[in-house]
Amino acid sequence: MQLIRGLHNLDNQPECVVTIGNFDGIHIGHQEIISKLVSTAQKKGIPSMVISFSVTPESFFGRPKARLSSFRDKHLFLKSMGINKHLLIKFNKSFSEISASSFIEDILVKKINVKHCYIGDDFRFGKDRAGDFSLLEKYAVDYKFVIEKVDGIYIDDQRVSSSAIRGFLSTGSFEMSKKLLGRAFSISGRVEHGDKQGRTIGFPTANIPIRRQLSPVLGVFCVVVRKDNKNFNGVCNVGNRPTRGGTKVLLEVYILDFNQEIYGEYVEVIFKKKIRDEIKFSSFEELKSQIKKDTQSALQYFSSSS
Repeated sequence: MQLIRGLHNLDNQPECVVTIGNFDGIHIGHQEIISKLVSTAQKKGIPSMVISFSVTPESFFGRPKARLSSFRDKHLFLKSMGINKHLLIKFNKSFSEISASSFIEDILVKKINVKHCYIGDDFRFGKDRAGDFSLLEKYAVDYKFVIEKVDGIYIDDQRVSSSAIRGFLSTGSFEMSKKLLGRAFSISGRVEHGDKQGRTIGFPTANIPIRRQLSPVLGVFCVVVRKDNKNFNGVCNVGNRPTRGGTKVLLEVYILDFNQEIYGEYVEVIFKKKIRDEIKFSSFEELKSQIKKDTQSALQYFSSSS
């Protein structure tokens, strides 16, 4: 899959089948759109293209949301679904001021050379979010491209959306978030060196930086750590470690019955059950005592679910 960073890197773009959105988490609603996109592109014999944003509109306008997936994970997921091109646009002041009609004419038609376009039923675009499906329908006639709207998906009377998934994750409702995502929620990253305080109390942790402003999960969890296609049970803390005076959100995972050095290796942490919220303890000894209790809770969970 080709990654194109910015509209300025489009050159002699052939006709293509396009969809546009943040696609955070690539939940089953997104997957429905992308599957249609890939199928239509294959039938027409032209490339499929997903357009997403390096800065989300919400973040640009000062309303950042917890991201469900890193850019790397999103990009790899799109690749696995058979997308040919991923166009990444930086959402900035000049882009935010492009009118809906100019977005269609100057970007979709002239720059991207759209032949067929799929959008979600709640998709809005252009300055002040003035553009919608009806406007695209009007221009599709003039510029001879096909526009299709994909209706939202409901599971257990819940509309599938990134916002709904964030809500379920924040309360530890991992079974429901799994239904909407189509897979278990996870965070991936490369293991980095930490302050190594955990090993001084018998609980060495693998530290994974969360390179996002907000995390959709905070607290202590039972997790499965996937490394080199092998699964290991663990206890994970996501937070700023208030007892140790931390300020930056970090993922720390104590892998049960594991003694390998994995610095620099890429792992996936799959969330299974929330144990508790993060707490600031009055002493390091209190923290150590609580970690023992958390570990016991995790052992009981994995024993009962095996």
